[in-house]
Amino acid sequence: MDRAARKARLAQAVWQVIRERGIGAVSVRSVAEEAGVAVGSLRHLFPTRAELLEFSAELMVQRARERIRDIPRTENVQQYALEVVKHLLPLEPDSRAELEVNIALIAETPALPKLEAIRDHAYHQLGEACTQLVGMLAGRPRDRQIEEEARRLHAIIDGLAIHLLMEPSSQDTGWAVAIVRGELARIAGGAA
Repeated sequence: MDRAARKARLAQAVWQVIRERGIGAVSVRSVAEEAGVAVGSLRHLFPTRAELLEFSAELMVQRARERIRDIPRTENVQQYALEVVKHLLPLEPDSRAELEVNIALIAETPALPKLEAIRDHAYHQLGEACTQLVGMLAGRPRDRQIEEEARRLHAIIDGLAIHLLMEPSSQDTGWAVAIVRGELARIAGGAA
């Protein structure tokens, strides 16, 4: 296994520890145990807990970005926008786990200030994605109204994400998708 794959495996172990026991349980020892590697092997890649958490947060953001980028574009802009937003919401086990871990990492920011830059970058990327989606739906270039609509869409996504996370994972999520579908149709209808 190459270095990048080993680092990714350790990041996944961090995520698992956070989900099962909380961020306070993340230590070099607990992550090594979860990953099934020796502590020395982990320390070779990540000398400190902070570096391990920072890499884990960056990898999570990168994977989410790749997942969105891989959505095939279609001629139906509303359908494409819906697929993008659905990938941003915790509708699947992977995206739900990512959000749980992301919230834990955000809570750790005061103790690890380097996480702040990762958090802020992810926040701005989501805002920019919303701006691009609104611009596509409205069929015009970025302007003040596009930016206001994008901020509204961003807030709806964030709010829905928290609501979905608070419900059991077995709960029907159709209501959330319906809200998004309605919002996207409203944005596209306002472009006429």
